[in-house]
Amino acid sequence: QVQLVESGGGLVQAGGSLRLSCAASGRTFSNRAMGWFRQAPGKEREFVAYISRSGITTYYADSVKGRFTIARDNAKNTVYLQMNSLKPEDTAVYYCAASPLMIGIGKEPNAYDYWGQGTQVTVSS
Repeated sequence: QVQLVESGGGLVQAGGSLRLSCAASGRTFSNRAMGWFRQAPGKEREFVAYISRSGITTYYADSVKGRFTIARDNAKNTVYLQMNSLKPEDTAVYYCAASPLMIGIGKEPNAYDYWGQGTQVTVSS
């Protein structure tokens, strides 16, 4: 069992930055690949970023590449999403998720079996 709790969301002006954190409970965090997804009102949940169990492999959606950075600290059971140069279209509820994937890149929600409750990010123009 893995419980995930996101924090760090808020209201920011376009061009600003936020850092999201996702704290995981349980002793299996380092055995899980992690991902960030987001969902805007009226839209489907979409992939944002992925990080492998070791943290060596990362992958980003084209829409955030070069602006967002995913990282993890296995000693702290925490995964982060640093978001820079934010745009109004980044406004959404952001979710972290844990995956049992051992190979491949988890870009689809069905690759993840544990989800956090989400944190709201609002970017004003």
